[in-house]
Amino acid sequence: MSNDVYIVGIDMIRFGRFEDAKPESLAAQAALMALDDCGQSINDMQAIYAGTCNGTMMGQRMLHYIGQTGAPVVNVTNACATGATAFREAWIAIKAGLYDKCLAVGAEKMGKGMLVPKNSGGTAIPAEGLLGSGVMPSVFAKMGMEHTRKYGTTFEQFARVSEKNHHHSTLNPKALYQKETPLDVVMAADMIAYPLTKLMCSVNVDGSAAAVLMSEKKTKELGLMDRAVRVRASALASDPFSERNLVMQDVNTVTQLAAKSAYDMAGLGPEDVDLVELHDCFATAEICHYENLDLCGEGEGGAFLDSGATSLGGKIPVNVSGGLLSKGHPLGATGIANIYEISSHLRGEAGARQVEGARIGMTHVVGLGSACAVHLFEKA
Repeated sequence: MSNDVYIVGIDMIRFGRFEDAKPESLAAQAALMALDDCGQSINDMQAIYAGTCNGTMMGQRMLHYIGQTGAPVVNVTNACATGATAFREAWIAIKAGLYDKCLAVGAEKMGKGMLVPKNSGGTAIPAEGLLGSGVMPSVFAKMGMEHTRKYGTTFEQFARVSEKNHHHSTLNPKALYQKETPLDVVMAADMIAYPLTKLMCSVNVDGSAAAVLMSEKKTKELGLMDRAVRVRASALASDPFSERNLVMQDVNTVTQLAAKSAYDMAGLGPEDVDLVELHDCFATAEICHYENLDLCGEGEGGAFLDSGATSLGGKIPVNVSGGLLSKGHPLGATGIANIYEISSHLRGEAGARQVEGARIGMTHVVGLGSACAVHLFEKA
């Protein structure tokens, strides 16, 4: 029998604002939902991998709500790739033969407004205000403007990403926003950092998601193969050294590295992928990541979007969940929430937004700093 790893249970709460909840209580909700999804209990889990960006020991605190079993708990922080990294650690542990059943969970409580980088408190000169802005809308505005400089991508094309993803969100009951935003509305919204308007920026929300992973042997023993999703590849990358650019961060290379590693591991190519959940933290990022994930050629992202290929019903639908632009982006939960979306389609359980005939799905999350996780999944 192979040492393949399968998702047998997975779920997420609807993202939103939960003013009185703690991250660990949100994590507990998603964990119980994922366990219920496969008929398991916390007592069945041999190890727990928990991800959050704004706290420590969340996994242990989560168990205060659902049962302290004595199982080992590993806590993960890896920027926006936190949840996907927790998932990957569970996958590695089963792949290595240490365990047959693991729980991966990601959760986050986010503040309102913009994420502002903190100075380390030392003597380093902050880039903010000296070399351009280091806040995320500005970083991804620069990403878009560089794409425009090189390839002529237009403000309207970037805005169309939001129009598409907000339309997809109307079909997803777990998205924070489920509202159409026509192109003219997106383009006329408050300008945050050109070419990004307010409706082209992802939403800081609270949320959680969780997955139960099992070895092939245990999946078959428990009769769970019918709804199981096979993990074909799990790749993680960080930035390689490059000559320093004081003005613009490299927001592309880390995704290119992780994508190549995932394709190589799975023995697949982009032509094999049926749908993608990628990191649309800002509308500009989605078009660039079409190219970084090799879904289209360099410089072709705008035309690829215009062709309808990435819309529901197109050649390779992207962010059918509504993406981070509509679903919301609780940092530690996003990676597993993306995997939930892909799993729903591969199981044929995505309802009105179902991508028909989906057999191979990809997820992608990237946190500047840098960490990028790319996963490939297959219908069992």
